[in-house]
Amino acid sequence: MSDRDSDKKEEPIWISHKDLKPETLKNLAEEFVTRDGTDYGATEKTLDQKVEGLMNQLKKGEARICFEATTGSVHIVARKSLSRS
Repeated sequence: MSDRDSDKKEEPIWISHKDLKPETLKNLAEEFVTRDGTDYGATEKTLDQKVEGLMNQLKKGEARICFEATTGSVHIVARKSLSRS
């Protein structure tokens, strides 16, 4: 592999929440909402409330699941942040 090839950024793989088993999706949502630095504002919410809110965002298309093969990491990204880039 040349230096040029290693400089190329691999495109993320977008995964529909519908393509995941319910248990896998729930585990992903729980992991995501408990990550350090996740802020839910002045009102404290339970884990179930956070997961439910995220699931609603995924169902409405307001958030998307992104897999980055080069790092093996999964992210959930707000659609509005995608339109800014």
